[in-house]
Amino acid sequence: MKFNFEEKHFKWGITAFLVITAGILVYFAVERFEQLSEGLGRVTGILTPFIYGLVFAYLLCPVYNFTTRNLYALVSTKVNKRKKALSFSKGIATFVSILFLGIIICGICWMIIPGLVDSIMHIVSILPDSMEHFVDWIDAKTTRYPQLQDTLENWITRLTNNIISYVEEKMLPSYMEVATSISTGVFGVINVVKSFFIGIIICAYFLNSKDLFAAQSKKLILATFSEERAQRLLNGAAFTNKTFGGFINGKLIDSMIIGVICFIVMSILGWEYPLLISCIIGITNIIPFFGPFIGAVPSALLILMVNPLQCVYFLIFILILQQIDGNLIGPKILGDSTGLSSFWVMFAILVGGGLFGFAGMIVGIPVFAVFYAYFAKAINRRLDKRGFSTDIRDYTIDKYRVKEKKKKKKKGGAGAWRH
Repeated sequence: MKFNFEEKHFKWGITAFLVITAGILVYFAVERFEQLSEGLGRVTGILTPFIYGLVFAYLLCPVYNFTTRNLYALVSTKVNKRKKALSFSKGIATFVSILFLGIIICGICWMIIPGLVDSIMHIVSILPDSMEHFVDWIDAKTTRYPQLQDTLENWITRLTNNIISYVEEKMLPSYMEVATSISTGVFGVINVVKSFFIGIIICAYFLNSKDLFAAQSKKLILATFSEERAQRLLNGAAFTNKTFGGFINGKLIDSMIIGVICFIVMSILGWEYPLLISCIIGITNIIPFFGPFIGAVPSALLILMVNPLQCVYFLIFILILQQIDGNLIGPKILGDSTGLSSFWVMFAILVGGGLFGFAGMIVGIPVFAVFYAYFAKAINRRLDKRGFSTDIRDYTIDKYRVKEKKKKKKKGGAGAWRH
């Protein structure tokens, strides 16, 4: 007996096979989650220099493109061969980009490390006097209440004895474990520094080869998918790049402005540690919503050690500064780069931070914005096919059914990626 397999039967067979395979893989992933996590950790450790290099290259891409474009326009008029002019322009642009990265990193270290060392030394120097004044203040307040004074003395005595016992019974016998932990931490720092410098080298290769990588990706997409679907994927990639670039670059510029404003105001008012605190405020401001509070807490503690009243003024100033940033500076620079409401921004920050820590809090917003845009576009496409409106305002007044003469709409373009 002869069977005739049509193309649709073959496609359904492939689909069923892929679904069954995916189900088996998910089952084993859940069943052996610890081994999978350990394997992913090893793979991530191996790829860490490439991740650093890719991140550096993406952040430096505007500097690289600007230098290449302007230098090529200048050199191409004096060099006969355009290929040599382009190679020369790319080489100089790579050097300028890496130099720019080095200046930024060295500048941040120069601003943070000396100020941090000075603040620690200052706190250590004033700590005994501060503790003595605190004890005198407690004694003066509890003189009228002997019972309360006895209770506090007993509590302090028990606390001191517990600390001494913990050191003698727990920490000293396990000094080998402490030494091992310290050595592990030192080796971890060395690995991070090594990955960092290797990442800079990889960054140079990424910058010089990004056009080739983009061409290879387009070639692969067009060879794999139909022309229409390939064009949709390329448009989606362009939208993703625009969302990431617009948000990250805009947030970096916004944070730099906030740090400069903080430094100017603190210097004029004569507050303590203006350079160190301005760097902390500027760096943590990259994280929306929670960043200002994350940076304000350690900064306020530094000032509190020196002048409690100045700490109150500082907190008031940070609150005013963040209101100005959130309502004036931020919207002017970022605009509607993500297209997300405040609720979804907070959701993306919390989920990204819970999964990937500090980095997740930064990139969680553009990642979620891309998925949100894809989902919104798919929903709008299905609504359009069924004859319903895609305008969200129509659903607030229950006028979502589109008339027959209005069903035909212009598809594609930048508007298709917005909800």
